[in-house]
Amino acid sequence: MIDFNNKGFFKLKQNDEYAERVTALLLEGEQVIDAYKAMRDGVVFTNKRIIAVNVQGITGSKKDFTSLPYKNIVAYSVETSGTFDLDSELEIYFSSLGKVKFEFTGKTSMVEISKYISSYLL
Repeated sequence: MIDFNNKGFFKLKQNDEYAERVTALLLEGEQVIDAYKAMRDGVVFTNKRIIAVNVQGITGSKKDFTSLPYKNIVAYSVETSGTFDLDSELEIYFSSLGKVKFEFTGKTSMVEISKYISSYLL
């Protein structure tokens, strides 16, 4: 499992590569909203959960998939990008896991992701 307590997560950039890597894990009716990639790891937001992909080992053939369902979120915070600071952040508080922080660079679907999270919270 990804150690979310250690520096949160790397800077994520939009990349559809990880959407393809998790298709076998998706449930019936589950759809990918957006996918992001850091150095080797990635995060995929679906309409039901967040799937964090941790690539392990030298060859990268071993992968850890962590499923974070929206239904377990108790609160979240979004920091959008500005004029000079182009990065945005998403902090999510899960009932049993604690805080998970994602940092994004470049284009992100924060509004759409926020809507899905809110639909499970409210």
